[in-house]
Amino acid sequence: MFKKILIANRGEIACRVIKTAKRMGIATVAVYSDADARAPFVRMADEAVHIGPAAAAESYLVADKIIEAAKQTGAEAVHPGYGFLSERASFVEALAKENIAFIGPPANAIAAMGDKIESKKLAREAGVNVVPGFVGEIRDTDHAVEISDEIGYPVMMKASAGGGGKGMRLAWSEKDVREGFEATKREGLNSFGDDRVFIEKFIENPRHIEIQILGDKHGNVIYLNERECSIQRRHQKVVEEAPSPFVTPRMRKAMGEQCVALSKAVNYHSAGTVELIVSGADPTGESFYFLEMNTRLQVEHPVTEAITGVDLVEQMIRVAAGEKLAMTQDDVGIDGWAIENRVYAEDPYRGFLPSIGRLVRYQPPVEPWADDGAENGRRGVGGVRVDDGVFEGGEVSMFYDPMIAKLVTWGETRDEAADLQVAALDAFEIRGLGHNVDFLSAIMQHPRFRSGELTTGFIAEEYPEGFEGAPASQQLTRVLAAVGGVIATADADRARRVDQQLGKDYYAPGEWTIRIGQREEGSSTHDVRLEEDAITVDGDPVALELAYTPGDRFVAVALFAKDADEDAGPLETYGLQLEPTRTGYTVITRGASHRLRILQSRIANLASHMIEKEPPDLSRMLICPMPGLLVKLHVGEGEEVQPGQPLATVEAMKMENILRAEKQATVAKINAAEGDSLAVDEVILELE
Repeated sequence: MFKKILIANRGEIACRVIKTAKRMGIATVAVYSDADARAPFVRMADEAVHIGPAAAAESYLVADKIIEAAKQTGAEAVHPGYGFLSERASFVEALAKENIAFIGPPANAIAAMGDKIESKKLAREAGVNVVPGFVGEIRDTDHAVEISDEIGYPVMMKASAGGGGKGMRLAWSEKDVREGFEATKREGLNSFGDDRVFIEKFIENPRHIEIQILGDKHGNVIYLNERECSIQRRHQKVVEEAPSPFVTPRMRKAMGEQCVALSKAVNYHSAGTVELIVSGADPTGESFYFLEMNTRLQVEHPVTEAITGVDLVEQMIRVAAGEKLAMTQDDVGIDGWAIENRVYAEDPYRGFLPSIGRLVRYQPPVEPWADDGAENGRRGVGGVRVDDGVFEGGEVSMFYDPMIAKLVTWGETRDEAADLQVAALDAFEIRGLGHNVDFLSAIMQHPRFRSGELTTGFIAEEYPEGFEGAPASQQLTRVLAAVGGVIATADADRARRVDQQLGKDYYAPGEWTIRIGQREEGSSTHDVRLEEDAITVDGDPVALELAYTPGDRFVAVALFAKDADEDAGPLETYGLQLEPTRTGYTVITRGASHRLRILQSRIANLASHMIEKEPPDLSRMLICPMPGLLVKLHVGEGEEVQPGQPLATVEAMKMENILRAEKQATVAKINAAEGDSLAVDEVILELE
């Protein structure tokens, strides 16, 4: 077994690998850029080597710097994590020349599977179902249109070396192909150094299901069940779970055996994932097709670990050291259900725009992946596990992926795992930048998610007008009103004591009007009365248990049935995050931010006459919605534009975003040039 390994990555995956290595008694070496000098993974490793500036192209993607760090520290092997150099065959070959082991698959397998065109040919030869499409060289846009017409719309254009949702465009018509083909090529070139594109039929009503593969250097390959990754945004996975609610045992066996056959065809060893597109419209489960093979550890690997009891990082290390797999296919089972949510630095209330900045407050619901024992490490504390690589006071920068953490829950059933997600997301405190916690909670509560009727179009279909927060039930609204009355009374009592008007034990019953909602037309108003031993909302008793001290930012609430037996448990529990406002609180819970205006009854009528400031008219301006690079201006001054016409393309976090005209107008003034770095809300152009 290795005595020392180097982790050629950063963030949560570097922390993840270090923790398993330490449990195995293996010393670790971290490499870090200028931006990561204070990062947790640097402190966790036994040694750390600085490798360059913040930009990945000058640090984490420079193979020579990684190899030099390994030689300098005496590391015998390198674990690449995912992304960066994890699927670069030349890196594996360069390590081999220095007699440094690669904790991953052989170079030939990476090369074969990393090329999406060649991998489809190999898959077909290995007897794996393949999506209809064109797998040759595409000369230009006209050729792409010709191919798409032959396949039949809709089609998907993909960068050959792409991954992680980058370099992909869905085309429903010739217009979409002509508009998106060159952008797909550019994204492939900028992100992966390869501008080749292939085109395939887009499977409607599709589900994204993947098979986890594990093989050793002695010819043994097994599959560790499947993961469902259908809930995606812009082809980037958001929610993953294992097993899939769609897959039957017969289907699992058929998919697994095909994926094992493909792995053996390229002499694969280590952990890997074969991604499949599955027709959700076919109840037989026979309509599944090969998409690609990821020759690395996946972001969503924890859900497989939770239901199988297998530490995939440990297995990768053991395989790289030459050990045989200690398990066979018959040893692989399914225990319970696991769900992973990716907590991103992006604002779902503003069209999921990337958000960068300092984590003023960062408190996950449990300590990140404490390895107090094998089972605890895989399933976390109480079925909740957090994998992260950030810290309170640290920054989420524009240089790397915007993922803050991975929240994983395990339960005996799918509903239990989802319920744990809702509770954990309620307790996940993130302040200082935009994040998607509300959105994730809304998905976990969504009836369609709970039913298991998933497709890759879930987000677009269920939130066509964007995300405005999860809807509040009548029960939740009454709970919020009651809690508002409690905190208003407690705050008022504290204010009186501070003014030395009352004794320390004084309790004043409270009568309040609680208005809940962002706008008058969307708000509800409740009259709350607090006596020493009772709470009423609109005259009806509400049985709550909570503890609140003025200044608290988190409140745990338990709701009980009326006249409940003393031994009866709560009907429901809530975690509420409080943010003080001028007229009350913003309460964050159950996938939404609720504005509570707390008013004494005698001034309630005045509140309805408050004048709210009208926002300025920005309809004449094209405003940059995120920090990024102006890649292309599609129009010039004096040009007339139509609704939906592309005006500018902005690249942010390696993704191109096309900004379009919302109405017919004429371009009056252009304020930026191609190649400019733009700040959020910077005006790109103005319309007459």
